Amino acid sequence: MSLIRRLCLVYAVILLGAAAINYIPGLTDEAGLAFGIFALDPFDDALHLVSAIWAFLSGLISNRSARTFLILFGAAYLGDGILGIFTGWGYLDFGIFTNEALGMDWSYQRIMANLPHIALGFIALAAGVAARRA
Repeated sequence: MSLIRRLCLVYAVILLGAAAINYIPGLTDEAGLAFGIFALDPFDDALHLVSAIWAFLSGLISNRSARTFLILFGAAYLGDGILGIFTGWGYLDFGIFTNEALGMDWSYQRIMANLPHIALGFIALAAGVAARRA
């Protein structure tokens, strides 16, 4: 199994973990914030679960499907995280369409709330592009 296919399987595990955060005692505070930083609702959980299934199947099917997943997922999550820094909301959960923009904010809270999407998106996109060139 190639490195990019294994990476897809790792992403599946990470995304399943993200979908499970609200259901593991001790990971959310009394305000419902995961790790005291961000809130995940059932729509977010469903998005993470569908992404995990997509990553898992892509990793099992072929190198081409793995590259496609990494590029599309990476671009979508990276863009969502960057938009979250600038507006306070992302587009993957439709937050940018249903909430008023909060403006750009470089606070610890805003950075940490968007860092998972930025990091996962960047790594996936870079791996997918590098695999396409190889």
